[in-house]
Amino acid sequence: MSDFDAIDSLLASVGPQAHLPASEVRRDLRERAGLSKAQVARALGVSPSTVAGWESGRDPVGEIRTKYAYLLDGLAAKFAADTASVTPSAPEPAVAQAPAEAETPPASPAPEEGVEGDEVEVLAVPEPCVLCGHPAGTRVAGFAQHLDPADCQTTAAAPAQPAAPSAPPEAAPAGKPSSRASRTTTRPSERSKGPARRAFQEPSGPVDLIAQAVQAALAEHHGDIEAATAALLKRAIPDAMQLLDETRKGARYDVVAHPWIPDILKKQTSRGADQIWEARPKWTRHELPPGRHEVTALDINGAYLSALKTHLPLGQLEHSTGLPHDRRRAGVHLITPPAWEHEAVLPNPIGQRDEPGPLWVTEPTLRLLLRLSGPKYGLCAPPEVHESYTSGATENLLEKFRIALKDARDTAIADGDEVTLEYVKAMYSKFVSTMGESNYNRELYRPDWMHIIRSQAFANLWLKAFKAHDEGLMVVRAMGTDELHVIGDWRGVFPEGRGVAEVKVKDTYTAGADTIEHTGTEGEEG
Repeated sequence: MSDFDAIDSLLASVGPQAHLPASEVRRDLRERAGLSKAQVARALGVSPSTVAGWESGRDPVGEIRTKYAYLLDGLAAKFAADTASVTPSAPEPAVAQAPAEAETPPASPAPEEGVEGDEVEVLAVPEPCVLCGHPAGTRVAGFAQHLDPADCQTTAAAPAQPAAPSAPPEAAPAGKPSSRASRTTTRPSERSKGPARRAFQEPSGPVDLIAQAVQAALAEHHGDIEAATAALLKRAIPDAMQLLDETRKGARYDVVAHPWIPDILKKQTSRGADQIWEARPKWTRHELPPGRHEVTALDINGAYLSALKTHLPLGQLEHSTGLPHDRRRAGVHLITPPAWEHEAVLPNPIGQRDEPGPLWVTEPTLRLLLRLSGPKYGLCAPPEVHESYTSGATENLLEKFRIALKDARDTAIADGDEVTLEYVKAMYSKFVSTMGESNYNRELYRPDWMHIIRSQAFANLWLKAFKAHDEGLMVVRAMGTDELHVIGDWRGVFPEGRGVAEVKVKDTYTAGADTIEHTGTEGEEG
């Protein structure tokens, strides 16, 4: 094959780009159909935030663009057909005398008439409805639910809202709903069309979503705390994604939820790891002063929750070499770390590494090393950056999501509500752990975010160790995301409590002059 034959073959493989309507038209078509962003995202294999980006002006590419255009064309054709079917061939005088009514877009079919366009399957054995959790005999678009919203059983936690009074029959001509009716009774809510709101009732705020989910679970399990907690933990991942979608409404940044990922971020084998070094600390002080010392093992509360505030790349990672670090971007970097000469009193900020040489680290690790090499600390030389994969970034991408979880956690602690506390903890910890190559979260594929958030938790722990050292405490051990062992009056350095900005005692033990006799174990991140 000649070079020109190869080029001709390549050109032949590139088909024409599917036409997409303007972004505002895309949103209008979806909303007129009563579809949620989550439903559209699920059908196309992307995340709700990606659909939101398309409706804000960003365009998909490749096969996804073709599928999205096919969906929009189908919706537009459906509405055109619906309009033609309800337009009388000879308009009646009453209709001709009401031009405002004639301009009203045709309403979507009422939920009780069936979810038009979705496949309805009659179930031999009832399954829990994705809206109310009670047995339903039908499955719509692959999800068990009641065809009639009135059949959805309400709970004490979320009493049914009284239906808005519909217009009397004489207020509109027969066969043509009034504009009021089209707004209040005939348009299905997003939850009635699929599982996007299956965990929550209509929200009045992100924290209310969490509270209502807990109350509904308790009501469904008749107050059985263990059963309700188990049910909430099972759905923590989709609920966290729904909470993220809720807190992202009106956000100024578009997020690419399924970007192209470089090979360094892909697992080398099905059970193996990728090439990113997260700098997880696993350090123990080798020598102590003569005598016996009382050591306090401190538990850092909500380590992963705090780490959600970190610089995350928004879009697809772009490769670069030989460029200085840009604080407006974030990603992963191939660096040669500097020598660390303080191992006797402080852990190495890149963690315990067995082999020397360059390694791929995340944004928090690089920023920590650059900070420690600056004039304020002067603890090491600057790292040498060889190449990077980065994108434009912001530190506040998950801030509303983090605050919603933090507020719910604080309220649960104040109320002694262990159900909500365990549920919230599962939401943020599983959110972090499943956004990589996971079968449990298909809505967000960002292994770079997963590594960055974890590394931020490790960097935060290192900074707490340095604070303890700087304030005169003796740092004995730093482990994982949340375990810091110190000797001295730690209460003069860290506030005690269960809040995110506080620490609590995990263990106390004595250590000798030569070796440390530790009786505690590395705790689970809280």
